[in-house]
Amino acid sequence: MADQIPLYPVRSAGAAGHKRAAYYSAAGPGPGADRRGRYQLEDESAHLDEMPLMMSEEGFENDESDYHTLPRARIERRKSGLEWFVCGGWKFLCSSCCDWLINICHRKKELKARTVWLGCPEKSEEKYPRNSIKNQKYNVFTFIPGVLYEQFKFFLNLYFLVVSCSQFVPALKIGYLYTYWAPLGFVLAVTITREAIDEFRRFQRDKEVNSQLYSKLTVRGKVQVKSSDIQVGDLIIVEKNQRIPSDMVFLRTSEKAGSCFIRTDQLDGETDWKLKVAVSCTQRLPALGDLFSIRAYVYAQKPQLDIHSFEGTFTRIGLLDLELNQLTKALFLALVVLSVVMVTLQGFAGPWYRNLFRFLLLFSYIIPISLRVNLDMGKAAYGWMIMKDENIPGTVVRTSTIPEELGRLVYLLTDKTGTLTQNEMTFRRLHLGTVSYGADTMDEIQTHVLSSYAQVHPQTGGNNPSSTPPRRAQSSTPKVRKSVSSRVHEAVKAIALCHNVTPVYESQAGVTGETESAEADQDFSDENRTYQASSPDEVALVRWTESVGLTLVSRDLTSMQLKTPGGQVLTYCILQVFPFTSESKRMGIIVRDESTAEITFYMKGADVAMSSIVQYNDWLEEECGNMAREGLRTLVVAKKALTEEQYQDFESRYSQAKLSIHDRVLKVAAVVESLERELELLCLTGVEDQLQADVRPTLEMLRNAGIKIWMLTGDKLETATCIAKSSHLVSRTQDIHIFRPVTSRGEAHLELNAFRRKHDCALVISGDSLEVCLKYYEHELVELACQCPAVVCCRCSPTQKAHIVTLLRQHTGRRTCAIGDGGNDVSMIQAADCGIGIEGKEGKQASLAADFSITQFRHVGRLLMVHGRNSYKRSAALGQFVMHRGLIISTMQAVFSSVFYFASVPLYQGFLMVGYATIYTMFPVFSLVLDQDVKPEMAILYPELYKDLTKGRSLSFKTFLIWVLISIYQGGILMFGALVLFEAEFVHVVAISFTALVLTELLMVALTIRTWHWLMVVAEFLSLGCYVASLAFLNEYFGIGRVSFGAFLDVAFITTVPFLWKVSAITVVSCLPLYVLKYLKRKLSPPSYSKLSS
Repeated sequence: MADQIPLYPVRSAGAAGHKRAAYYSAAGPGPGADRRGRYQLEDESAHLDEMPLMMSEEGFENDESDYHTLPRARIERRKSGLEWFVCGGWKFLCSSCCDWLINICHRKKELKARTVWLGCPEKSEEKYPRNSIKNQKYNVFTFIPGVLYEQFKFFLNLYFLVVSCSQFVPALKIGYLYTYWAPLGFVLAVTITREAIDEFRRFQRDKEVNSQLYSKLTVRGKVQVKSSDIQVGDLIIVEKNQRIPSDMVFLRTSEKAGSCFIRTDQLDGETDWKLKVAVSCTQRLPALGDLFSIRAYVYAQKPQLDIHSFEGTFTRIGLLDLELNQLTKALFLALVVLSVVMVTLQGFAGPWYRNLFRFLLLFSYIIPISLRVNLDMGKAAYGWMIMKDENIPGTVVRTSTIPEELGRLVYLLTDKTGTLTQNEMTFRRLHLGTVSYGADTMDEIQTHVLSSYAQVHPQTGGNNPSSTPPRRAQSSTPKVRKSVSSRVHEAVKAIALCHNVTPVYESQAGVTGETESAEADQDFSDENRTYQASSPDEVALVRWTESVGLTLVSRDLTSMQLKTPGGQVLTYCILQVFPFTSESKRMGIIVRDESTAEITFYMKGADVAMSSIVQYNDWLEEECGNMAREGLRTLVVAKKALTEEQYQDFESRYSQAKLSIHDRVLKVAAVVESLERELELLCLTGVEDQLQADVRPTLEMLRNAGIKIWMLTGDKLETATCIAKSSHLVSRTQDIHIFRPVTSRGEAHLELNAFRRKHDCALVISGDSLEVCLKYYEHELVELACQCPAVVCCRCSPTQKAHIVTLLRQHTGRRTCAIGDGGNDVSMIQAADCGIGIEGKEGKQASLAADFSITQFRHVGRLLMVHGRNSYKRSAALGQFVMHRGLIISTMQAVFSSVFYFASVPLYQGFLMVGYATIYTMFPVFSLVLDQDVKPEMAILYPELYKDLTKGRSLSFKTFLIWVLISIYQGGILMFGALVLFEAEFVHVVAISFTALVLTELLMVALTIRTWHWLMVVAEFLSLGCYVASLAFLNEYFGIGRVSFGAFLDVAFITTVPFLWKVSAITVVSCLPLYVLKYLKRKLSPPSYSKLSS
């Protein structure tokens, strides 16, 4: 294996369709092995014959620290009896019965421990799923049923399915079958085609990943296998910079020490390299082929719940679709009422129930079946516009069903690292207590380091390249105040030694041979050196020591070497390493100087952890606060000199504690804690995580648009607070209320009361305090937090981020958007109404799981202010206009039936009904997707325009009723005008009224448009031309009651002057008042956008 292996989680095919991918289904060096980060390998054994390779669960972290579930706010009074059944108990009973049936039909496989033989997949005791990714929603058998279910669960489509099926009953048939089945079939064809395209794209993405080639080690040598063909037990050779294709056990590497760096960006969002060590017995094998000769196997306990699992959603439905679905139900109620009125006016004569159903069919165009297809096609157009926008390059629309959601957002929940910041750390400040060094005085530090090592060179005569300045004289007289140069030297040396960074040198010819040849090809020059560590802060510190003259040139498990400004190489033996943990918040190292045999214990960590273990000082707390206010991440560095006797005593106690069977962790911590007393404080460092480009203006734009921004981060409180200030997430005029740490209900109650008295201030709260408050006062906390202009939640776990999003949706009912860039943001992104992923250094997992993918945070502004706003306003106008188109023709049908003594006779038949919703009016109506009220530049310059959309005024019952009244007025004018003006030519009423209807629709589209596009003009004239041509060539469809009376349209009649002026008069009467009202409204009460456009 190579020395750099990114870690990549792969879901098996068996778990792809489940809502919760909670288990990993196999073990071993192939796709079945349990996740490396969750287990520790017991590899202290020194003999090859100690088999099997045991895997224990000692590496499992404490689940309590990861907030798998957050407690609910309060326990309501338990309902019983009929009240319980009516208030939701029936749902519980139904779901329980369904779950019971599912369990009977498909019993869940029992999870148990596994034994996997190295390189022998055929020895597996059970059958494991394929190692393939499957993100497809359907398969060959479920595609058609699944798509049909998704369509007919909407009331609109289900209604038209019932209406179309009713035409197979002779007594209810009122026209040709294609009149109803053609529109329904067209809608389904468009939907099925769109789903098929999306499904094929998902299939292609899966195929690309599953077809990646890997080297598989066999008895006969290496062979290339696809990722999907890897089996449990296979031995896979992962090359440098390759994604790990499955869960694996680390057996061997080309590095002599058995070390390897992996990256877990797809799991936790951390882009830094983590050092892992191979199993010692397999690492010491002479050659790769010996892995087959030792006949070893891996024993792994049964799969456990993993913190990186997430809840998936089958499909998303936007709020606009739900609102239109409610309006559709209101239209259905109006349809029923109108049909009942018509039957009542008939006096319930004859088979009234059959007449009632026929009226339901005649007025069925009140509910337009073309509504769904127009909206779906409009959403596809919006997605195309977003991806073709040159101002936001690289943007991808992954969910084409909710682009209008971008125009109604009230809450934006964002990650910090990698989203608002660049995740690139830069060393900014070094504070020694009495003197502080910033970016403009770093050359002074370089001078001090150079002079410190130059002084020792004459004393040693330059013969010892590993010589160091003698420190015993200073340590023997601790009361003497050290010089600034000496203190700078000690601080720089401590920073250069206390870390987990490893320098890596690129090989000139790939890593394909054994270790010796790989090392021979390596270039150890400064230009070829890169650093790898578990934290970007660590790399920033080591790069800074290199810039001031002290360079880390090599490191392995037992030693490290530093190069001085004069080219001397200092060797230090690594005796112990105490890694950083989230609990201790510090890391330590014990090293021995090879030239002087001095033993020193170095430690660095957060100020809250270090302040109690360093010697008394009066500046640390104040300076930490100052650096935090500057937006810097702080680390306290300290040391303690140890004698040989002190270290030997510590080592014996430490080794004994590690061998303890009971309370091993506590005993080890107690022994280490014995060293952490009265440490000498050396310095305080400040590292800056730089903001992404244009973060400040983007956040200010979003805030002016009325969007409340919440920052959810795993970083510490001080850093999160200063980033919120530096990014202008919190404006300079706003106060910040830092929620005090609470651990009990009483403390939470007092702190909430204190917070309640604050007004217009941002809230900063930690994850621990948030958990306690949600446990006892969920509703109160969310209510208070929603009143804040900005909220910062620090120390949040991935599951806690998702829970916060869910709480906002449930308690406020407003639209939420989550944006992140790492795998740890996936659960938050999927929990929100709209998810935005950023393709960054943390991989593509967030962008692939999101609805929209962008490349920079600043693109959010244009995505929301321009495309989100336009998509919502266009969809609202398009939806209501399509409803108007159905209402007006239904009104004309009602008037026509009234003239025929309330008979259930259709006014328009056959092709006219199909053509009305398609070729005659479809293109002009659909051209509304190109309409815009203001230019994009104006929408960005005045983000306040976005604020009106969050109230949902573009599509509401008020606007819906206005369109209903317009439809009734125009339908009545068109039908009564045709009957009054053409009383002598009553046989031509169909041609007269239908011509006026088409002209009215074209004029209404022109009335609705706010900014003309050349395609709109083309659509208007194209539709008009198609209608004129149909008058000439399809005249048999324009006779009244063609089925009953057999009348045809006289072509000569439509060329007469009376026909033209009377049709024009009817059209003018139906449209002119609306133009006048629009003009008066624009003058007396102009909308906000009209002030800008003028």
